[in-house]
Amino acid sequence: MTGASSGLGLYTTKSLIDRGDYHVVMAVRNVAKAEKAAKELGFPTGSYSVMELELGDLKSVRNFVKKFRGTTKRAKTFQALICNAAVYFPNAVEPTYTVDGFEESVGVTHLGHFLLANLLLQDLVKADDMGIDKRLCVVGSVTANTNTLAGQVPPRANLGDMSGLLAGLDGDRNENAMIDGDRFIGPKAYKDAKLCNIMTIKEMSDRWHEETGVTFSSMYPGCIADTPLFRNHTPTFRFLFPLIQKYITKGYVTMSEAGGRLASVVCDPQYTTSGAYWAWKGGGDQLWDNYWDNSNRESAFDNKPSKEGGDMLKAKKMFDISAEVVGLKPSEMGPKGGNGVKMSLPKMPAFGRN
Repeated sequence: MTGASSGLGLYTTKSLIDRGDYHVVMAVRNVAKAEKAAKELGFPTGSYSVMELELGDLKSVRNFVKKFRGTTKRAKTFQALICNAAVYFPNAVEPTYTVDGFEESVGVTHLGHFLLANLLLQDLVKADDMGIDKRLCVVGSVTANTNTLAGQVPPRANLGDMSGLLAGLDGDRNENAMIDGDRFIGPKAYKDAKLCNIMTIKEMSDRWHEETGVTFSSMYPGCIADTPLFRNHTPTFRFLFPLIQKYITKGYVTMSEAGGRLASVVCDPQYTTSGAYWAWKGGGDQLWDNYWDNSNRESAFDNKPSKEGGDMLKAKKMFDISAEVVGLKPSEMGPKGGNGVKMSLPKMPAFGRN
């Protein structure tokens, strides 16, 4: 579980531990913070472990994978990977960058998870079955899905021709820091990253579900309006947004409820449709249903992605470019290695900032 020290990640960890069947590896930037949160919520000793992972540093991602593989017991009983961590800079007018020189919103939320998920797929497939189907889930967002009202709020997610991604996302505020190569807009960078998350899952499912039996899915747990994800927003927004979601849109969910929803997607038998984008009608991304039938909060449905989110040709292109950008080798792709689809891309630049 990435991003497990607070918010959705922490409460999903709690929900999994409360079920009594899982040991959760909390993959986090700040180990001390995660340990403190685990103790405050009363996680039993032996039900979790904490490992350092900085998604904004591809070397850290690879080191995490190496250390995880070295924990024989955890690797042998590996049942699910949940990619949850994200960064959001809603008021940013200048891009910030990861250690590797990528615009930070996409670098952390998409590219770091992209490398992690591809590297760990082989480990997930090799781990003991133990009678439980294996799952890989990436948290999506309603803001990336333009066929919803929230997804229509400008600036809308749109990957364009992906020229910025192809160039390495190391541009400035004017060009090539965004996936579409256009000028930098903080909230759009986050939405584009979440769109990539949804498309990554669909492409991984298309390539490898039939061969591996792994269930690949994304999900939107509803609006956790007081999540730490909004820590970079204005104080006025942080005060008003939960009230709007609770009393007007009725899309609000608590961190505890959202954590239960994400846990169910990687545990419960009804969520084995690979390639699905799970959403809820009560406390979810369907404004009309939230308002008139908010009691329907228990079961998710496979939501239809936007036209771009469901474009499998574009998903494949995005996947191949992302693989090149993060330095995935052919031997690291696919369940057995050497199983990635051969990429035919223009000559790529040398990535990273000086």
